[in-house]
Amino acid sequence: MKLTKFLNKKPLFYKEIDYDRMPKCWNKIRDNFKIPKKIVHIIGTNGKGTTGRFLAYYLYKMGFNVGHYTSPHIMKFNERIWINGKDTDDESLEKAHQKLQQLIPKYYVDRLSYFEYTTFLAMKCFEGLDYIILEAGLGGERDATSVFDRYMSLVTTIDIDHQSFLGNTIEEIATTKLNSIKTHAIIGKQIHSEVMQISSHYPSFLEFLNENELNQIQNFIKENNFASYLADNLALSLSFIKRENLEFNLDHLKGIELKGRLQKIDENLYIDVGHNPLAARAILNEFKDKKINLIYNTYEDKDYKEILSILKPIINKLFIIEVENDRIADKNKVIKTAKNLQIEVEEFKKLENHPTLIFGSFSVVEKFLRNYEK
Repeated sequence: MKLTKFLNKKPLFYKEIDYDRMPKCWNKIRDNFKIPKKIVHIIGTNGKGTTGRFLAYYLYKMGFNVGHYTSPHIMKFNERIWINGKDTDDESLEKAHQKLQQLIPKYYVDRLSYFEYTTFLAMKCFEGLDYIILEAGLGGERDATSVFDRYMSLVTTIDIDHQSFLGNTIEEIATTKLNSIKTHAIIGKQIHSEVMQISSHYPSFLEFLNENELNQIQNFIKENNFASYLADNLALSLSFIKRENLEFNLDHLKGIELKGRLQKIDENLYIDVGHNPLAARAILNEFKDKKINLIYNTYEDKDYKEILSILKPIINKLFIIEVENDRIADKNKVIKTAKNLQIEVEEFKKLENHPTLIFGSFSVVEKFLRNYEK
């Protein structure tokens, strides 16, 4: 069975996860993989994708062979498996898929989740590289990506999200994420003191860039018109570069593209794949003292009342876009919540001549882009 058809039969989301399945399967097939020793594992709530891409691109431009596994994708699955500057092509994915079909016992082929299977697919594509940048999907300790030996973990900002799987407090969420640390970790910028207290129990370092290097990062972000919140992610990536005793030179990042991170796609039109209160606070900071139209939708398990409350000061008008997804929130409940917050809201039909942001998840951005014409 071809990869696309095979993955289409796998659910993208599970209400319950069998955490034993992935490690058991890996133990049966691990001898059939030639995986690099330098796996950099990225854990946290927000910023994992851009932290990983900054690091992968930098190492690639230095001359290393690098793979970056990220999720989810916006438009095409290939975006999840990036090697040496570009998304993996269909042919390479299909070859890796066919090899996996021969390696993995049928019992596990049938039962592995979409994310578990595609994690193995990425690792098969990454054989023989110098570095793998491996982004955790959900949590850390029992995430599918945690079955592999890690050379170093990078910890992005940790906040409340995915409570049904990770816990309802910062202590619980931080613990399950930080429990994935195998050898050493670099702790990025945090907003909760509890995270720093818990991290002290692990073999970890704080970011250790000097003032001149931090100023260079800020200037790079401004000069490339990136969202200011990306400076923290870049700083975490470059802390690893320094830890490796590699050259600190931001010229290695020239030409990098960061899709869906407050990305300007047209005059007064932006997309951002953020989907939780932490992302909403970053957006609020980017558009402070301005009013924007917000094209929005969200998953049922997201705290959209909190998200809309955070964004209210910058919202001119809220537009709810239809998204076909089993996890999507009840449209009428979102509209009612917005009205209760005294936010003007209506269903999205067409763009108005006003600065506009599409925000709420990868699915929201994908739906908009598939129908958008400049």
